[in-house]
Order: sequence, then C-alpha cells, then structure tokens
Amino acid sequence: MKKKNLYVALFCMSLLSLDTSAQNRTYDGPNKMNTWSITGYGGITKFFGDLSQYNGFKRGDNEKVTGGWGLSINKQLSPLFGIQLVGSNGRLQGSKNGHISSLTNDVYNATFNSPSYVQLTLDGTANISRLLFGYKKLLRWKVDAHLGAGIIYYHTDVDYTNVTKGISSSFSTNTDASSKTAGKWERNGSTYTREWVIPTGLSVHYELTPRFDLGIDYTHNFVNTEKLDATVGGLSDYTSQQGIWTFAKGESNDDSYGLLSLALTYKLGKNAVMAKKGKYDATSGRYHLRWANPEALIPVPYNPTMEDADSIAKANMPKPVDPRLYTDSDGDGVADLFDKEPNTPIGSVVSGGGVAMDLDKIIRDAIKNNLPKDECEALFSNIEFDTDKAIIRNPSKETLSKVVELLNMRTNCRIVLVGHTDARASDAYNVALSRRRVDAAKRFLVRAGLTDPSRIIAEYYGEYRPIAENTTVEGLQSNRRVEIKILPNNTIRSTYPAGFRR
Repeated sequence: MKKKNLYVALFCMSLLSLDTSAQNRTYDGPNKMNTWSITGYGGITKFFGDLSQYNGFKRGDNEKVTGGWGLSINKQLSPLFGIQLVGSNGRLQGSKNGHISSLTNDVYNATFNSPSYVQLTLDGTANISRLLFGYKKLLRWKVDAHLGAGIIYYHTDVDYTNVTKGISSSFSTNTDASSKTAGKWERNGSTYTREWVIPTGLSVHYELTPRFDLGIDYTHNFVNTEKLDATVGGLSDYTSQQGIWTFAKGESNDDSYGLLSLALTYKLGKNAVMAKKGKYDATSGRYHLRWANPEALIPVPYNPTMEDADSIAKANMPKPVDPRLYTDSDGDGVADLFDKEPNTPIGSVVSGGGVAMDLDKIIRDAIKNNLPKDECEALFSNIEFDTDKAIIRNPSKETLSKVVELLNMRTNCRIVLVGHTDARASDAYNVALSRRRVDAAKRFLVRAGLTDPSRIIAEYYGEYRPIAENTTVEGLQSNRRVEIKILPNNTIRSTYPAGFRR
C-alpha cells in the first residue's frame, strides 16, 4: 500500500471518530449517561490474495475453514460517533491449484497457512442508522460503519508441488533471510513480520437488555503487503523463490482478509436502563449513549395555552372570603359574621358575640359580688363624632366614664381605641383627624380618673376601614367613630400596620 493511501485512510479514521460538539450541544441537562462498553466476538476468516482459488467468498477444495476472535474496548463519544480499541487473533489459510508460473510456465499446486496472526487497531465508528433514519425508527437496532488503522503480526508456511516436474517442497517466511518490511516479533520460536493494516466494515447490533447487545459484524482488513501468503504474484517462481525474499512488487494487489463474526457487547456504567418503546425516564437510571438520544432526557418545556392558564388560575384561586367578615351593620364593633344581634342600637356596649350588654349592671354586679380584679370579659362599643370634629359628645362622655369605672375595677383589662373618619378629605388629612379623635378619647379617660393610662392602646386608620357606605348621611356618620374594645391583657395582639399605630 502506498504511503499516501495510508495517510488518507488515517485521516478518514480521525474524521470518523471525531466527537463533534454539535452532537452534544443540545444536551446540557443534569442527567448522566453511560458511555463505555466491552465487545467480544468470534467467527470465521477468509483470505483474499494470490493463493486463493476464487476471488470471492467461495472456498476451493483444498481451502479449510479458519476462524478468529477478538475483544474491543468501546467509548461512545456522542449518539452518532465513537472509538474502539480492537485486539484480535486468528488463523488464515489459502490454496490454489493449477497455478502457472509466469517465468517457467510450470504448473504449481500451492497451499499457505498462517497459523496465528495477532492484530491491534484503533477504529472510529459511525451510527449510520441514526444518521439516515433519526432517533424514532429502528429503536432497538443499531447499524455501525467502522474504519481504523493498526498493525498485524503474521507468520506464513507454504507447501507447494511443481506438477510439471513432480517436485514437492515447503518453506516458511519470516526467517532471518526473509524481508521484514516493517519489523519483526519473536514468538514460539518463529519470527513474525509486522505490517500496517486498515480494517473497515459494518456491524448490526440489537439491544437485548440494559446491559447486553447482540450483533453480527463483518470486517475487511487491508494488509500493507502482498506477501501475507508468501507470493508476489506473477514474479513468484516456487523453484527459485524469486520475489519472495525481496521487496519486489508483483502484479497482484495487496493481500486482505475478512472476518465475519458474532459480537456480544456488555455495556458498562451505573444504574443501567434502556428505553421502552422510545420513551425515556431520566429518574429511572442511566441510559447508554450508545443507544439513547440525550435530547429525549430533557423535559419538554410546558407552554400553557390561555385556557390552561385560566384553568390553573381558577384551581389555585382562594375561596372567596365571607363579606360579613368586613361588615358591621349596627356599628357595635363586632363583624356581622360573628354578631349574634346584628341590629343593636347605636352606641350600645356589646359582648364579643355582639349581644347588647348593660354596662351599669356589669358594674353593679362586680361591686355586689366583689369579683376578682383579674377577671375580664371582652366588651365592644363605638362613640361617634361630628363632621371634621374631634370633640367628645355628651352621650359618649357617659359611656367613657362608665368604661373608666369598669377598668379601675378590673385591673386585668386593657382598652384599645381605634379612630376612623369618613371619606370626605384627603388620605393624609383623614389619618390625622382619626388620630386627633383617638387622642381626645384618651385624654377624656385619663381626666375621668383612669388609674393606669398605660393600659390604653391607640390606633388610627383614617378612611381606610369604613363600616358603611360613604354615599349616605347615615353611612358617613357611622364611619366618623372611635371603636372602644375592652379586652383581657393576654388577648391584645395588634395586627395593624405599624405606620398607623402609636
């Protein structure tokens, strides 16, 4: 084989085994994949050269069936391309009857035997089934083309008979007198010649399990010599052995041989799984890059339609809040949802359930029964104001005075004053007005004799918490108020914004 042809073959092999970044560019997810495997194979060999009765795969009468075996370590670089280091060993044999020497016109019968060749190559592989048909067809089948380069060591013995002269003889190549075209190797007392070899072939594999693949492979090996059978074509003369022991180039092509074998592949790696009907589940384990499409492991982004988005929004929408939680129809400080008497008169003092209470009777009972001072029950009431005023009305003064008397008797109670306005001014003005109303009520309580002013908590919200519509005279009046809440000390937990409290 000419050097330029060898260089071309090596260049093609490097292109074939190249791990192109485009093949992996689409896969950048967190899912790891297995990439290593080991293949063992064995089958029959067939020699092609001068000492072969037929040019094709048919064997002559004196040609025996020979075999070979091997092992390869495989690395899958991408879904399409990979490399493999292949070692093989086998036997070659060939025979030709009725060979006519071009020098003497004598008729020869010759048989050669290469009892044990050893070969080591580095091959690149291309998954042509994926290249041609994509990832959705031939899901469990894989067709690889492979091309490589390496070395072969061989030793040849020849038996020949000069039919014309009735002379028989035998000899071996790779002796000290023979031409070692690329080097030699001593093994079992024989000298082996080293030559370049170019393997090329096709393999078909079927994925049996997550660990094993079964396939058939044919590799045709082009050897860089025509002396594998110890002949040099038309220049050979088996009497003088002309051309065998020299570098003379004969009329025939370089020798080659084929290996047809069954192949069993074991896929290495952790947690091996295989796709089922083209479906992948990245959580089930690791797929092998030899078979899987990395893009299939990346979940398809979910782009909801308008109908989907509307359905999701409705499903996650909180249940509507009962509007009675925010309304207080009778203005007694208890929301309608909890108010057991929703129509108590304006200015009434009510319990936590909205039931009207007689504050005078509560005070009298406390005095009469000499109740403990640490007992306290929740009471609610409102006092109202005139438009844009923060002056306590006379009816409200009476209520506040009774509140003072009750608080002085019940030391475990606190009072919360919450100021409000109607909506007929700016927000800032209304907040300030609600604060002045709370301050007026607080001053009245202190001047009325409240023994512990620190028990007063003041809050103010302007127009932000109305209890009635601001469109009627009655509604406006109901919103101009200060809520009075008498509560036990351990129940005071304000949840209002800090900007509205003092």
